[in-house]
Amino acid sequence: MKTISENACFGGVQGVYSHASSATGCDMTFGLFLPAEAQDGPVPVLWFLSGLTCTHENAMTKAGAQAHAADQGIALVFPDTSPRGDRVADDDTYDLGQGAGFYVNATQDPWAKNFRMRDYITDDLPDALSAFPLDMTRQAITGHSMGGHGALTLAMGLPGRFRSVSAFSPICNPVASDWGRKQFTAYLGADESTWASHDASLLMADRGFDGPLLIDVGTKDQFYDLLRIDTLSTAIAKRRQQGTVRLQPGYDHSYFFVSTFIEDHLDFHAEALWR
Repeated sequence: MKTISENACFGGVQGVYSHASSATGCDMTFGLFLPAEAQDGPVPVLWFLSGLTCTHENAMTKAGAQAHAADQGIALVFPDTSPRGDRVADDDTYDLGQGAGFYVNATQDPWAKNFRMRDYITDDLPDALSAFPLDMTRQAITGHSMGGHGALTLAMGLPGRFRSVSAFSPICNPVASDWGRKQFTAYLGADESTWASHDASLLMADRGFDGPLLIDVGTKDQFYDLLRIDTLSTAIAKRRQQGTVRLQPGYDHSYFFVSTFIEDHLDFHAEALWR
């Protein structure tokens, strides 16, 4: 573990660290906010998975989450969105390759060597976090856009791991969206039967989530059609899933939207993490 930076932040510490990952075969960087309560013992954890083109830094610096996490005594983990480096495969487009890991384990060349982001988030990074005072029996997860897709699919795909899940403008039905079909074909191959476990709408219809769920999306989101929110909303209603989907009038896909409603999401997760 290498400490890149540590800064006092709302009575706690906002750190940035790097470590070698066996899942991705390269060094990975992550942000970790520890509230003041971590000085006295382990604290609950909220994961924030970011979207396309982002690094660990976007949500860490733009979402405004630390103040609210400090009020609730909750740690925040900000992972990167993909492996990186000169020897890591990439693509000229913004929505494939570095910055666009989609939180799956790639099986196809040239991506399979490094793009194992599901294993990174579920195994490697939690192992690295054991160095910090975190109560890993109390975890929740959220994310934005591609990260919202990751949060929802991981929460449903790992029963019992997370007490609550939320998302901002998530990609909800990637098997039927240009934000999904392109990437799944590249990372997972042309056999669409392997895609279903990475689609929040299909997972909701198949198994749902054993806990509370909150989704926010802006009515002026410029990517609304790509997100396919309605497909997930229909699956939630048919399953009678405990959850809330809110359409926020006038908001778009940006971090201005995320920062406006991040306090609601911290309060939502705190209720589940501290019960």
